[in-house]
Amino acid sequence: MSQSNAKQTEEVTGHPGAKGRRTPTRREAQQARRRPLVPEDRKEAKQRARKERAAAREREHRALMNGDESAMPLQHRGPQRRYVRNLVDARYNVGEYFMPIALVAMLIGFFAQIALIGSNPGAAVTLSNVLVIALWVGIALVVIDSLVVRRKVIAAVTEKFGTPERGIVTYGVTRALQIRRWRLPKPQVKHGEKVS
Repeated sequence: MSQSNAKQTEEVTGHPGAKGRRTPTRREAQQARRRPLVPEDRKEAKQRARKERAAAREREHRALMNGDESAMPLQHRGPQRRYVRNLVDARYNVGEYFMPIALVAMLIGFFAQIALIGSNPGAAVTLSNVLVIALWVGIALVVIDSLVVRRKVIAAVTEKFGTPERGIVTYGVTRALQIRRWRLPKPQVKHGEKVS
């Protein structure tokens, strides 16, 4: 900046370093920021809000599918959550197999009972009892496996990060109960892979 330009700026503003205009009063600043509470075209505003929500959901879903943690929902972000996801996804969990096996067993039992009830009612009752016992054994195995996952998550997170963040154990156990194919965020490690 040349000396003549600096002198002209000082003359306009009154002193060196001034911004060249007066500061607006509080009332003027509030008037400038004021917007109506209800938009003029409510229908268009509602459609715009709906499109924005749909775009945000689509972004989050893509992030859950490809593992982009910056766009994931808040409950899936953070190094501890990522570590717990990998820890759970690397092991074979009873819960991920129990639901499909239980569903198939119940369907087979239902149709077998229909077939047996007319010809051999005693066999139908026996089959029903065996299925109920098998389901309770499966539920007991899932509970035991969930307790093992809980201990493993607490130990691993404490060793790696210190104090586990709130809800991290529930996050890990819930993920262990889900069918692997349906888990979101998608698993990033294979079964049996070492997690560090």
